[in-house]
Amino acid sequence: MKNRILTLALICAGLLSSTAQAAEKLKIGTEGAYPPFNFVDSTGKVGGFDVEIGLALCERMKVECEVVAQDWDGIIPGLLAKKYDMIIASMFITEERKKQVAFTDPYYLAAMTHVAPKGAGLTEFSNEALKGKVIGAQSGTTQADYIAAVYPDAEIKLYPTQDEANLDMVNGRLDLQVGDMLPMLDWVTKNDDGKGCCELIGEPITDKKFVGDGVGIAVRQEDNDLREKLNKALEEIRADGTYQKINDKYFTIDVYTMK
Repeated sequence: MKNRILTLALICAGLLSSTAQAAEKLKIGTEGAYPPFNFVDSTGKVGGFDVEIGLALCERMKVECEVVAQDWDGIIPGLLAKKYDMIIASMFITEERKKQVAFTDPYYLAAMTHVAPKGAGLTEFSNEALKGKVIGAQSGTTQADYIAAVYPDAEIKLYPTQDEANLDMVNGRLDLQVGDMLPMLDWVTKNDDGKGCCELIGEPITDKKFVGDGVGIAVRQEDNDLREKLNKALEEIRADGTYQKINDKYFTIDVYTMK
């Protein structure tokens, strides 16, 4: 009898262990259309700064993670529907988004910028100065919120992805666009189309109403334990140089401090 009880106890322990291991598998949601932060390469693999930071955090937390690509417009609904456990997709921490999700500490700072065709000669960025101009941004973003609020008398065009906004600018369909500064800088300095057509103009846009408190990882509001583990892991990869190694693969400045 004792042997049977011991056997049952071992079986139960094994089941509990298996359940615990299964629970340690997490999914990361990202857009896959926002280089160099997240993109899908020629082999179909999702990569980029966001993805590598996410996987480094998972490694530090000792959990297995899978990356899931999701269109931006559905990225928060996908989290709430439990398609994935966290969003690591260069999402600005804003008060409006905090009504739906919880954020970790920022994993990099953020600013937005104006992008114009080379030689456009734009020097003023008031509503009056840009009245009637065609201004674009990616839909569902703080950049879209910004141009709607600041340029009500302009013709606003919104796009499902940043790449589509960029393409319309290359083809002369936009007078101006507003985008996240780092991807736009990457586009106009490293991409052949971007280098040929466009430039960043004006001062960086840093109004906290739109750029929030930086860029964070979004989790469901009830998942506070996961949020705290991510914060701890972020501190650790900053301290041991892992973050800097990933950063330097993509940028010439430390995006955590913007210095």
